[in-house]
Amino acid sequence: MPLHATAKIGRNDPCPCGSGKKYKHCCLPSYAPSIDRLWARQHEESARLTQEITRFAARKFAEHIYEAWQDFNMSDLPPRLEESSNERQIFMPYFLFQWNPDGLSRRRTARGQGGVVARWYMLERSKHLTAMERIFLEQATTQPLSFYEVVWNEPGERLAVGDVLIGGETEVIERSGSRNLRPGDLLFAQIWHQPELAVFGSSAPLCIPPDKKVEIIELRKKLKKKIAKQNRYLTAHDLLRYADLIRATYLDIRDRLSAPPRFCNTDGDPLLFHTLTFGIESTETAFEALAPLAVGRPREELLDDAELDNNGKLSSVDFDWIRQGNRKFKSWDNTILGHIKISAKRLIVEVNSENRAKRLHKEIAKRLGSQAVHEGTVVQTLDEMRKNPPPGRTTEEQAREAEFEAMLCRPEVRKQLQEAVQKQMEGWVHQKIPALGDRTPLEAVRDPDGKEMVEALLLQWERYDEKDMPSRDIRPDVNAIRRLLNLAPPALD
Repeated sequence: MPLHATAKIGRNDPCPCGSGKKYKHCCLPSYAPSIDRLWARQHEESARLTQEITRFAARKFAEHIYEAWQDFNMSDLPPRLEESSNERQIFMPYFLFQWNPDGLSRRRTARGQGGVVARWYMLERSKHLTAMERIFLEQATTQPLSFYEVVWNEPGERLAVGDVLIGGETEVIERSGSRNLRPGDLLFAQIWHQPELAVFGSSAPLCIPPDKKVEIIELRKKLKKKIAKQNRYLTAHDLLRYADLIRATYLDIRDRLSAPPRFCNTDGDPLLFHTLTFGIESTETAFEALAPLAVGRPREELLDDAELDNNGKLSSVDFDWIRQGNRKFKSWDNTILGHIKISAKRLIVEVNSENRAKRLHKEIAKRLGSQAVHEGTVVQTLDEMRKNPPPGRTTEEQAREAEFEAMLCRPEVRKQLQEAVQKQMEGWVHQKIPALGDRTPLEAVRDPDGKEMVEALLLQWERYDEKDMPSRDIRPDVNAIRRLLNLAPPALD
């Protein structure tokens, strides 16, 4: 595979002094001060040169900046530049060093001649540029933007990244941007290879989560098809040639990550909470008519927690609307579609989508007819539900929750729940996943690209568990899924 930079001693390689220790634990620290000074000097020179070119662009190309912003976003109506301050981090280097306003110039860019602003600047300043400035300009105008995966990271110091598109690993000196990165994170960036070190010449402000690697691998497959007849690896030249296609992938990922999340139920319907209220003539009649909606639960079980009046007649009862199986998760035995509560000549049903509300309304009309009169429906979005939570829990509800918490403390109960959760999660390996081209994970891992995709999805799965699940909760063993797929466990952070 091609490498970005000349081979050198890696931090984890044996130290060349012969001590038997790793280089980073032996002689490397003695070189750190000189590397630090070199980085500081080059960083200062680079910042000064960028400021000077920015002032030059403001004098010569100020009226073209919105045109460049449109080109960068590949849109005639991009977000307002004034409202996209973070995106300037990647846009301004594009404007200064890569942007060309016509197709002919773009073809020249593929041969590494840079953007129109940089070319004009070099033409005017050619006799006054220092050797260091020429290096910076050469790197800024010839190195491609690519997607990089973090391999290891020393926050606030340096990190190693692998180029997802053309392969190769590079150790990059990065002080601020490395502070919150973890192995598996993805970056859209340009690397400059300066004397004795490599740095990010430009990078998008967005830290791309691991599961988006699936889309980047799909991009890599497209690029490989474009050069398939040439029987060779992808190169940096190819990334320059297809820079627009690569940036389009970044923009698509950026826009979807910044868009408000779209929450759906297991049927794929958008979450929209409906509470339907009906007047009824008899609690017992309504229960007998609607109890079959709790598929798989016997009538006697539904009445376990029911309330009876002084005459022994049914006063109130509530139960779930249940369907056998699940369209999305084939290993599930059933799916809870909503909740039904019958009491005091009132029927209240709660569901989480418009489609389910219509279906349940029809079921009630069919089963109860004129004995159930629709009195009204309250519809709330997820945000409205959060702002207007239901009234406080009753003493009975609090008692049930306390009982459940006590059950979770029992080792045998936790073991049973863990086994049930693990069984459901392991069923994932047999499901057809859209992100994998409607292949199952077992099928996808048979080829190198599919294997990378599955590993990225599993890594993101672990990230979700770390973020969203309290330590006491039951969580799946993702490494057990890796073993089912014959995948190695991930490297430790």
